[in-house]
Amino acid sequence: MVKIRSVAIITKRKNPDAIAAATKIARILSAGGVSALTMPPLRIRGCKALAPEMVEKAVDLVVAIGGDGTTLKAFRMVPGKVPLLSMNIGGHRGILSEIDTRNVEDAVADILAGRGFYDSRLRIQASSGKTRFPPALNEIMITRADLTRTPTYTIKLMGDEIMCRMDGVFISTPTGSTGHSLSVGGPVLHEGMDCLILTPAAPVNRLPQIVVPVEDILVKSTHRSYIVVDGQESFKIEAGQKIRISRYRQDARFLRLHKKGMRQLEKLGF
Repeated sequence: MVKIRSVAIITKRKNPDAIAAATKIARILSAGGVSALTMPPLRIRGCKALAPEMVEKAVDLVVAIGGDGTTLKAFRMVPGKVPLLSMNIGGHRGILSEIDTRNVEDAVADILAGRGFYDSRLRIQASSGKTRFPPALNEIMITRADLTRTPTYTIKLMGDEIMCRMDGVFISTPTGSTGHSLSVGGPVLHEGMDCLILTPAAPVNRLPQIVVPVEDILVKSTHRSYIVVDGQESFKIEAGQKIRISRYRQDARFLRLHKKGMRQLEKLGF
């Protein structure tokens, strides 16, 4: 692992516990000779604010403090190959997180001593024509815009075409197998696998969930739809407009401190 010289910190919005943890981490980093910077909306006295577009040039690590939603948002803000350490404060399960409030000092000491390692995760991206939407670490959901009409979705993958009337479709990464996909009965996949889960939403003809290789998937609908990225950002798509789901050019990079096998199962309480 490279030597950490500067760290950017982002927190869950308006969460006092997350802000307090960020302040504590900034103090420990500064005492260890590491520059601590903040990303919007976080502000800490004595720490310089850093614009998201400057992260790749300015820091060696990003620390995201909050729940999984904060981590997902941070990865969309962090360009390039900058690694991210996720700290769970205020999240329900913190499936993506590596540390919590109980081991902040030890975690920072391990990082400064170079005892961490990187964990890469594939991301996916939706595009339509010349428009590219933000990358997703968990999943891209394509869902009907009109709740009173059930559209027919056409899905092309691996040289085949599937047509089915349904409410929409999820395309999930192995990391996202514990997200929306799991809530509708999907399998939990090891995060390091190189595949995608295609999950139909309320299909009329009982279309099953499918685990497929990481290849381009084309989707279009007979009615207007929304593209929803990681459950946080949505974009309207017109009827008949083709949507392409592809592997994003840069994987997400987590900084990990502890080796685990199926870390998702532990986070889920097993």
